[in-house]
Formats: sequence, structure tokens, C-alpha cells
Amino acid sequence: MKLLKTHYLVCFTFLVSTGVFAQSTVKSFSFKKGEILDILLLTTKSGTEKDFDKYKKTAFPVAFKKTYTPMPAFGIKETTQGNIQPANFIFGKWNDLKNREQFISEIESVVPDFHVQRRNIWSLFSLTYYEMPRDVSFKIDRNKYNVATSYWKKDAVSFKKFTELWLQKSTAKGGKKIIQLTNGKSPIGYYHNPDLLIITQWESKKEFDAFYEENLKMNHKGILHVNQFVLN
Repeated sequence: MKLLKTHYLVCFTFLVSTGVFAQSTVKSFSFKKGEILDILLLTTKSGTEKDFDKYKKTAFPVAFKKTYTPMPAFGIKETTQGNIQPANFIFGKWNDLKNREQFISEIESVVPDFHVQRRNIWSLFSLTYYEMPRDVSFKIDRNKYNVATSYWKKDAVSFKKFTELWLQKSTAKGGKKIIQLTNGKSPIGYYHNPDLLIITQWESKKEFDAFYEENLKMNHKGILHVNQFVLN
């Protein structure tokens, strides 16, 4: 729990200390058209408490000024596909694309060692952000088996066929699509920009494993890369 609290603070939030996250196993997310959804993949280095205290004092105020709003975070208990093993999967919100990108472009003028601080604290820090094309709301139930899957395409036609079949097979095996994200952006130095990110919910690991076996047998010729994480 101590590790998760640290990562929640990374999202510029004090909600953990107020107990908000403990009130329900169902976490709700709501975005209006034009708002920005952040997804951060993080792993914190050990022994960085002092560095993080400095980061909180320097970076947090700038983010809040640029309209950052904290949202619930999740641990990552397993990587089932892909080459990285982050510790946390974190959501955030900004009012609009302008504020989100101004924070990235202007932060060093306020905090000159901003990126150095991040490198000192986190061994992995990847960011993708999405501008909402419409009003979007979704919920994630921690009591369910939740899986985040990211795909990068090699060939557009084959990729489209693959993802359509993927969704069909997932639904047939009991998977519920929580949210599907495309057209993300990822800044230099923190690049992790899949062509498709899908979060699915399963009643149990057994249900997901049945789909997982079929998924691995699918024709992946249109897939360049994949990362898949089990959330907790």
C-alpha cells in the first residue's frame, strides 16, 4: 500500500491521504469532449523519498495550475504480453489539449531539472495522453479481473482485421470492454504510444485465460508490438 500511495502522489493527488480511494472498489471516470485522459506507466526506484519530496514541491503546483486533476490509480500485478513490467497504471485528467501540452513545453522554464528529477525517481516513466472526441464515462471494478492491452500496428488492413476479431473473441469468452482508446500522443523521453489501447473486464482469471490461449493463436502479422497488463 505504501508503494501505491507514492504513485498516487505522482499524479499530483492527495486523495489517498483523505481516504477517497478506500470508499469503493468501483472507480468511476468521466470526461467531457475535449478533455485529456492521461495514462502513466510507472516504476519507482527504491530510496528516492527525498527526491520525491522535492518533486512534489516543484512539479505539483505547476501541474495544478495547468488544470491537472488526479484520478484513481491501479497497481500492475502481472505483464502477460510485452517487454516491460511497470508497477503502476495511473489515470489523470486535464481540461484541454492546450493546457496539457503547455505543461510539457513550459515545465523546464519553471523547474529546470524537471526531467532529471524524474529520471532520479523512476526507472520507468511512460506517458500517453488522449483528447476525448466525445463525452466519455467508464467504471473499473477492482473486484473483477481487469486487463489493459496495447497494440501497435505493422499493417493497417491486417491490424483492423486482427483487432475486430480480437474484440469478437473477447466478448464471446466473457470479456467486457471498459474503454477503447486510439489517436494518443506521447512526448519525447516518455514515449509509449500504442495504436490501440483496450481495457477489458473479466469475471475471473479463468475466463481471461481461456481467451488468452485463443488470442496467442491468432494471426499476428499485422501486429508490430504488444503490451498487456493485469491491473489490481
